[in-house]
Amino acid sequence: MRITALAGGVGGARFVRGLRHHLDTTPGLADSEVTVVANTGDDITLFGLRVCPDVDTLLYTLGDGVEESQGWGRADESHTVQTELAAYGAQPQWFTLGDRDLGTHVVRSQLLGQGWTPSQVTARLADRWGLPGRRIRLLPMTDAPVETHVVVEDGDGETAIHFQEWWVRHQTSVPARRFVVAGLDRAAAAPGVLDAIRTADVVLLPPSNPVVSIGIVLGVAGVRDVLRGTTAPVVGVSPIISGRPVRGHADACLTAIGVESTAGAVAGLYEDFLDAWLVDPADGDVRLPRARVEVFDGPLLMTDVPAAGRIAAHALRLATTVTA
Repeated sequence: MRITALAGGVGGARFVRGLRHHLDTTPGLADSEVTVVANTGDDITLFGLRVCPDVDTLLYTLGDGVEESQGWGRADESHTVQTELAAYGAQPQWFTLGDRDLGTHVVRSQLLGQGWTPSQVTARLADRWGLPGRRIRLLPMTDAPVETHVVVEDGDGETAIHFQEWWVRHQTSVPARRFVVAGLDRAAAAPGVLDAIRTADVVLLPPSNPVVSIGIVLGVAGVRDVLRGTTAPVVGVSPIISGRPVRGHADACLTAIGVESTAGAVAGLYEDFLDAWLVDPADGDVRLPRARVEVFDGPLLMTDVPAAGRIAAHALRLATTVTA
């Protein structure tokens, strides 16, 4: 089986890890190939280094190196370099980079400086984390530089700040008026992305942020068109349970684009290509004009790897019941 998933950070990473667990423990499915198309819209340059939060969370989670308690960053991390940077007054200090994590950013920035493309760099990093051996191919959505900015109120006017500042420093406490994704209008899909969707047996949308994760991937030229045209069923897992996001601040992002924080409203963002939608029992009354809605047989929460595996398994079974 060839499975392609569009993913953001923590939610996408935990779902794909659960998916791989399900495939590896199910007779006849261990040889299945999983391709992950990662959001790079929240990438940022810090202290002269290129940081790709969603890509790195996928690397660490799928490579068994993530800090489980927070879902991102490296396990057994230290912060000697960040402390030294603070002593020098280097900014920003609201985005903490651990010492182990810095190794990833140094290597990425070095290779980019040598002329490597983001796709080539990501493949190199994925090798270090053993993803190919786990039958996981990790692709950035584009090789073009793309950065999401958030327009917020500033006195009597408005100003744009980087998405990471709004998300990490302000914890979305400053209401967003709109999102501006610099470079997205010129971004072509990275090598392999469109083919991975076109030739997949199943396309999955994990419970990632529908606005600033999956929504940004869908903005890359050609991605939405190939999703409409693929013969594979496209199955999504709701990131909203009973009006609240499973994790993070998806509700603040949805409010900024004028969409209700409901499982049905999020599915509406994918209406032109979505074939099936898996929801929590609390949202069993959701009805969609085109896509089949199915209720999971328990809380739609990825509390551990087996739980995420059960959700992924249900999504795959659901894919067999619909026609793209």
